[in-house]
Amino acid sequence: MSDLVLSTLDGGVLTLTLNRPEALNALTKEMTGALRDGMQAAARNPEVGAVIITGAGRAFCAGADLKDVVARREAGERDLGDDLRTNYAPMIRAIRACPKPVIAALNGTAAGAGLSLALACDLRIAAAGALLIMVFVRVGLVPDAGSLFFLTRMLGLSKATELAISGDPLTVEDARTLGLVAAVVPPEQLMPAAMEWARRLNDGPRQTHALIKQGLERALDLDLEQAMELESQLQSVAAETTDAQEAIEAFLTKRKPQFGRVRRLKP
Repeated sequence: MSDLVLSTLDGGVLTLTLNRPEALNALTKEMTGALRDGMQAAARNPEVGAVIITGAGRAFCAGADLKDVVARREAGERDLGDDLRTNYAPMIRAIRACPKPVIAALNGTAAGAGLSLALACDLRIAAAGALLIMVFVRVGLVPDAGSLFFLTRMLGLSKATELAISGDPLTVEDARTLGLVAAVVPPEQLMPAAMEWARRLNDGPRQTHALIKQGLERALDLDLEQAMELESQLQSVAAETTDAQEAIEAFLTKRKPQFGRVRRLKP
């Protein structure tokens, strides 16, 4: 891994830390690539059961590093659309494609593409006082890196429009009310709270988590009949997993399930 994104594995929980605190963890081409690579490695690693993405210092991520964007523009990379296709979209896809639950631990402000990054995660836990800012309009740009997709689906068209065209900050406390954030905790409790969530998920039914993520992602574009057929297909797969076999046997024998152990139902 790059020094721009630190990687730590602790008991099945992989923590990826954006590590440009002096720049509020603003994203560069190298940083988006490092985070993409870290997520793809997490997806492949059987030891990883959950992922936390957080930031070093006082911000989660301030979005794209505009100094980097200007420097590359002066070097001939003038099309921001190509930058998104080449650097940002693969990072977001890697997060969404990961079969393991991904938690954004928001240690501070998430702005622009940094907010997009947080929204791409499965859950968000935030330090009290942090801000979420759809900052694009302030620099004459359109929300990107998945923001148009995530905001409209999570908040509906009206609230998404308000945040996108105003650029006004949203407190994490208000985001919690809107359902964007799962929990708001004192800053010193952020990583312990995120680790508690991640360890619980790591110890849970990993095969089931992967199927749930797949189903929720695909259901976004389906009507009711299509969604019920998808549920039927996924349930057929889920019922044959060792996760389901262990959970059913644990229920029948009145004990706590121990996922990760290969068990078979008695005939």
